[in-house]
Amino acid sequence: MNALIYDRICQRLLRLFSAIAAGFFALCISVADAEQEQRTAALQVASGDLAAANALTKQIAALSPRVRTEEAARLAECAYVTVSQLRRQYRMFGTPIFNNFLVYHGIRKRGYCFQWAEDLLVALDALKLNSLELHWGESNVGNWRENNCIVVTARGQPFNRGIVLDCWRHFGHLRWTAVTSDEDPYVENQAYAQFVRARSAAATNRHVAFQTTIKANRKSDN
Repeated sequence: MNALIYDRICQRLLRLFSAIAAGFFALCISVADAEQEQRTAALQVASGDLAAANALTKQIAALSPRVRTEEAARLAECAYVTVSQLRRQYRMFGTPIFNNFLVYHGIRKRGYCFQWAEDLLVALDALKLNSLELHWGESNVGNWRENNCIVVTARGQPFNRGIVLDCWRHFGHLRWTAVTSDEDPYVENQAYAQFVRARSAAATNRHVAFQTTIKANRKSDN
């Protein structure tokens, strides 16, 4: 009798544990699916930017026959999504110069032109592109008109054959054009691009958010 009762108890406990395990597994799957949906949603280009993102994809793909169309599309989509996210994070207000005033006085934590470019470079680098290269561009260095941007080229192409990706001058909205067609005379700064990448890698290795490691003063302070 005792043995029979013991067996029944064991069977009930086994069924109970099985039900708990199944429920826990289902919950994990549900959470994973939700996280995947959130990641997918985060990577979606806003409807108002779709036409511009498609146009940028075509321009990037046209840089060289060696450029992979899929990579051009991923870069264009990531650029628009990232700039949109940064615009909300930076709480862009007024003109670019006025926004700089807010950052300078500590009313905004970030929003200088080089900070836009830094964060955009890190986001685009994460795509691990093979047929495209990312460069740091700067113009009017050292005066109030200084601007920094990211320039994308086909792999192996010179800087001046690339496309400027700029967001600071346009109130936190991505604008792009050929380097040779831009109103500002951009030049490449390879050293600063290496610096941004090295700092990002170091922050990642320390499990520290990249943005918390960036000061909001001058580019030379970083």
